[in-house]
Amino acid sequence: MAKTDELVRARLRALRLERGLSQEDVAERAGMAASTLSRLESGARRLALDHLTPLAGALGVEVGELLAPATRDPRVKERSRIVEGIVMRPLSRHTPGGLIVAHMDFPAERTIPNPRSHEGHEWLYVLAGRLRLVLGDEDLILEAGEAAEFSTWTPHWMGAVDGPAQALAIFGPQGEKVHMRT
Repeated sequence: MAKTDELVRARLRALRLERGLSQEDVAERAGMAASTLSRLESGARRLALDHLTPLAGALGVEVGELLAPATRDPRVKERSRIVEGIVMRPLSRHTPGGLIVAHMDFPAERTIPNPRSHEGHEWLYVLAGRLRLVLGDEDLILEAGEAAEFSTWTPHWMGAVDGPAQALAIFGPQGEKVHMRT
């Protein structure tokens, strides 16, 4: 039973974090004190069967998913979007509060800079072509194989130089709102 107990505790914590929920959020939804949930997750309190139903409900899963995670297709099937002329292809699933990885296709004709700022942080890696990155007062040209990392509070804009360009980007939930949902 000890091994099953450890797996359920780990699954409980993983589901909570995957959903971007605090212990307080889940405990309130499950009708228990946050300290109780903390002790359940850490093993300081024995996990009983009567805990499973309210915790599963608080996490929006069936009790069976706490006991054995559902096997899911690992392929990312998010749809591509065109945002300001850039084709954005998600390479990771959307998880609340999580990082997003995207493949970006920049058309050759996107040449008028319109720098914007927003909350967050971004990492960029140029796969093909040349990419112009306007970052605050700097105007940079990134070649294939080059990376850039920056705070998105700094006004920024990206566009292809001398033909189309492709890049990988990693950004947090704030960047997802700007880049993927506009």
